Amino acid sequence: SSPSSPPSLPDWILENEFLRVVIDPDTGDLSSVFDKTYQREVLSGAGNQLQAFKDSGQYWDAWNIDPNYAQHPLPSTNLQSIQWLEQGPVQSRVRVVRQLGESEFCQDYILQVGSSLLNIATTVDWQENHVLVKAAFPFNIEADFATYEIPCSAIRRPTKPQTPAEQAKWEVPALRWADLTGETHNGIHGVSLLNDCKYGYDSKPNQLRLTLLRSPNWPDSEADKGFHEFTYTLYPHTGSWESAHTVRRGYELNIPLQVILNLVNENLPKNPPLSVGKDGLGVSFLDLSAENLILMALKPSEDDPQQLILRCYECHGETAELSMQSDLGLNLGDTVDLLERSSTTEFSSQQQILTIQPWKIASFKVRPAINP
Repeated sequence: SSPSSPPSLPDWILENEFLRVVIDPDTGDLSSVFDKTYQREVLSGAGNQLQAFKDSGQYWDAWNIDPNYAQHPLPSTNLQSIQWLEQGPVQSRVRVVRQLGESEFCQDYILQVGSSLLNIATTVDWQENHVLVKAAFPFNIEADFATYEIPCSAIRRPTKPQTPAEQAKWEVPALRWADLTGETHNGIHGVSLLNDCKYGYDSKPNQLRLTLLRSPNWPDSEADKGFHEFTYTLYPHTGSWESAHTVRRGYELNIPLQVILNLVNENLPKNPPLSVGKDGLGVSFLDLSAENLILMALKPSEDDPQQLILRCYECHGETAELSMQSDLGLNLGDTVDLLERSSTTEFSSQQQILTIQPWKIASFKVRPAINP
């Protein structure tokens, strides 16, 4: 623009090598999430729209959502403020503050370098009564099924329910993520919606919604009022949720990497027992050597604290080849069941590579390598 022209409104755009995210300056919703790798717009409407509904009249108030809540929408949010918090080399962060009834939603849209995930870090001062709030994401996808993470597995549910049993599942639980993947004009694409503590979802062929808050008043008239803090994440991907490693992304959101800075301490040994590996890049405590094996536990045995138990599960519905590597000198021993009893030997300890069946939970004794 020429020097004499009036200054334009600031663009609320977060961008990295994967995504270009545009925030609506009037509402604080997402007006665009553009996948730069595949040159496609992810959203088909306002994303992260906070939708409120009247939610009352249920006998088990704190446990049941009103089945007819969708017929009782409440006024939309009012944008209070929008501001940049960070525009650095590692991440960009825009803060949007919105008013909903008597409550304030403060949401940070966070986009990190090298990442195709948009984090939405949220704090809420929640003061409502008999109100349900959902975050809605309409997508440029047509999908017959949505997939939801359940313990040690995933389940597909139709987005166009036909039978009474299917129609009764208008709100369903999921652990760390739900996913909508379907055909588009340029191949198979999908979007996963991850969460770190919000487990209620609903889906349409082109939409996922995450239930954020409720406000029952029985048996506790003050239930849920006050301060809330949670994060949910939009993860556009190409191909299936399996090939996009959605399971791993869900774990990364829920169990983030912790960096511990060890300042000089006179009481610590000068040479720590674990130094960098031969290649100078560090050591690997434990590697299950398969993308679709998830470590659930490495723990002392209930019967013998000197004996370790390793438990893992297969997360993609495919067979997995378990070949454990450990710079701590750990080796797999006998198979045990969930009560840690030695089971009929499914694997021999001599085998180097063990085949884990689809969705299988597998537990083993772990023994240290015998030093020569």
